[in-house]
Amino acid sequence: MRPGDRWRAATQGSFWLDDPARPEPRTGPLTGRVHDLVVIGGGTTGLWSALRALERSPERSVVLVEAERLAEHASGRNGGFCSASLTHGDANGRQRWPKEMPLLRELGLANLDGLERTLARHQIDCAAERTGQLDLATTEWQVKELREEHDTLRHAGLSPRFLEGAELQSQFGSPVGLAGLLDEDGQLMVNPAQLCWGLASAIESLGGEVLEQTRVTGLRDDGAHLAVITSRGAIRARQVIIATAAAPALVRSARRRVVPVYDYVVVSEPLSTEQLDGLRWSSRRGVADVGNQFHYLRLTADDRILFGGYDALYRFDQRIDAVNDESPATFEVLARHFAEFFPSLDEVAFTHRWGGAIDTSTRFCAAAVKSHDGRVITINGFTGLGLGASRFFADAGLDLLEGISTPATSTSLVQTKPVRFPPEPIRYVGIELTRRAIAKADRDQGRRGPWLRLLDRLGLGFDS
Repeated sequence: MRPGDRWRAATQGSFWLDDPARPEPRTGPLTGRVHDLVVIGGGTTGLWSALRALERSPERSVVLVEAERLAEHASGRNGGFCSASLTHGDANGRQRWPKEMPLLRELGLANLDGLERTLARHQIDCAAERTGQLDLATTEWQVKELREEHDTLRHAGLSPRFLEGAELQSQFGSPVGLAGLLDEDGQLMVNPAQLCWGLASAIESLGGEVLEQTRVTGLRDDGAHLAVITSRGAIRARQVIIATAAAPALVRSARRRVVPVYDYVVVSEPLSTEQLDGLRWSSRRGVADVGNQFHYLRLTADDRILFGGYDALYRFDQRIDAVNDESPATFEVLARHFAEFFPSLDEVAFTHRWGGAIDTSTRFCAAAVKSHDGRVITINGFTGLGLGASRFFADAGLDLLEGISTPATSTSLVQTKPVRFPPEPIRYVGIELTRRAIAKADRDQGRRGPWLRLLDRLGLGFDS
């Protein structure tokens, strides 16, 4: 079989969601009471919002509603990389908020530590491993960039390790690796679907309600209360958090802040002990290469390799649709690249393949947008790396609703909004120009052409 054909026999659908332990949908009745907080969206942002609200005020009436099933979209289709970074990487944060980066780094690590404590407190078993992250250079120009990033982070008081030769091969034995930058503390690897299911159980244990298969179709201001209009009737609320990722925005002020960009993943069958030993990946660290079109890869709890990324596809006037979960050309590319990363695994089959929409923003990281006189907060725009940052933004959203000033809510990260994407057809043309420019930069030793340099100056962005 050609290396690029291995994906064809794989099951179409997320490996994380293909689990006999997946709970049945929660479809309890709607109540006529006025809830203190209604959370819309059953991914990690919504689940963290509901849980953190109850942990702060156990007497609060909180209900979470999800249109389909918990973790059905981005939160159950990602790689399970739970990062301390709140800004989609340190370099992106330095470019946008250089003066605030010391505080944002501190807040990010505190958030990841707090997340681990929450897992322990509520006994949430999601195969969590604090492995850290290895950024991998696979070309000489990427080696140069990693050295510069190492020096920049060291100058900022951080302690990454630059790895080459035998030291790199002891961490990750792929022949494509020329150098690596190791962050030993800033990454928690999790099973993201199990995380969501555990958070839902914790919400219920504190008296909150979780209602799946309850699609929200509108939001109405009735003066004293907000009416959340659903497919099963209206729910009255004093405050609302909207956490619907790349789905069309429910409120005008949040429209065109994000677009749905599709990312794709393949997962291998479990590896044998002999195969694992040959990879020299005993650290089990999350790995990402550092091209503009980059891959992310990791080992699952049962020793499969998850391998995703590279392509990021946007289609004209794109909507979230199951038809976009398939991209044969992308799966073929991923399968060929997998063979280059792991030539010793030429007989290993893929068991799962899938795609999913990422809520991409022009600043690469999330925002909290207020509306309805401060009674509604829309949180989205994570552009990947949302598993950890979703907890931080859930806390920030609750602080904004309550009018509480904290170090987090005082940051420009929370106070500012991303630039809106333009309407179609300008949006499609701009994204396609950017995708092609990114691919050209990777072929041209990382040199960013005029279009990418213009976007950099404007503070806009798009990558894989």
